[in-house]
Amino acid sequence: MAIHENLLGGPPPTRLPDDPEPRELLAGGTPPAEVAAKYPTSSLAWAQLADEAFDGGRVVESYAYARTGYHRGLDSLRRSGWKGHGPVPWEHEPNRGFLRALHALARAAQAIGEQEEYERCATFLRDSSEMAANTLG
Repeated sequence: MAIHENLLGGPPPTRLPDDPEPRELLAGGTPPAEVAAKYPTSSLAWAQLADEAFDGGRVVESYAYARTGYHRGLDSLRRSGWKGHGPVPWEHEPNRGFLRALHALARAAQAIGEQEEYERCATFLRDSSEMAANTLG
């Protein structure tokens, strides 16, 4: 038996490839809008834009940024072999941009009264990573 064999029969965890440039720019204080313009596939940049807009009371703008980051993340997950379900571990740092965008989308959907979408996104987040759901709130 392989050491990392999945005994529960579910899909293996999906770990996105590392893309350190946008993360390093954001950590260094580069505005998220500049990072998203330079790296439009970075879910992390879109998630940070969503957070800034939400914190500034611009909920519809937050929703749009979060939805962009979410869809960019889905594209990356699919390219990494994800089949539409299974773990996306928070512990793997490159996954955090997608998970943060998914959380931001749930939060903004709830704020604009899209209860069905909020519930779907919140469930998706918890199913993808219990740790992300607990960490992000």
